[in-house]
Amino acid sequence: MENGNPESHNCARQGRLALIIILSVLVIDQIIKILVKTNMSLGESIDITSWFKILFVENNGMAFGMEIIGKLFLSLFRIVAIGFFIWYLIKIINKGFPTGYIVTVAFVIAGATGNLLDCMFYGLFFTESTPLQEATFTSLGSGYAPFLYGKVVDMFYFPLWTWPEWMPLVGGDIFFSPVFNFADACITCGVVSLLLFYTKVVNMGLHYDDGSGNQENADDTDAQD
Repeated sequence: MENGNPESHNCARQGRLALIIILSVLVIDQIIKILVKTNMSLGESIDITSWFKILFVENNGMAFGMEIIGKLFLSLFRIVAIGFFIWYLIKIINKGFPTGYIVTVAFVIAGATGNLLDCMFYGLFFTESTPLQEATFTSLGSGYAPFLYGKVVDMFYFPLWTWPEWMPLVGGDIFFSPVFNFADACITCGVVSLLLFYTKVVNMGLHYDDGSGNQENADDTDAQD
């Protein structure tokens, strides 16, 4: 019976785990962003330690300084990319890929989706953040930007140390200057994990083979479908 198939149970378990990870990341990411956006003015900084600060900045998300067309293109590209990764996640779950690999892909999807939500909805539901005032919730369509033109909220800043002035090129600069958010961290952790631990699995495409004939089984299943 199908209900007793261990492979089916494993696929269902992996699917639930991926869904839990994605939803958990989205909830945590949006809670942090909304708290920062509605309680801090743009550019405001809170010192947690000497090397860790909460610094509220917003990222337009536009590549190479492009304006309206660039922003729209980037938002649409994110939607297409996330759709592809969701399709890929479903495929690798059904193909019996390792759980750790599925977890890393789920983190990448969750992080990318978290930033996409900012672009899609923050401009619709928030007033504009400025150095003089915090943003507030507003009625749909009364926000600071149209659909897909919202700004991504960043807040984590780690100025670990400053390079000595005498060093060429980097003298006086902060070692790690980017400001990022929880979604960015999830994407980075997912990608780094893929590169460190799952390069071989990535290169297998959609045909996972753990050396015990799983690839053949997956191909047979496809042929039956």
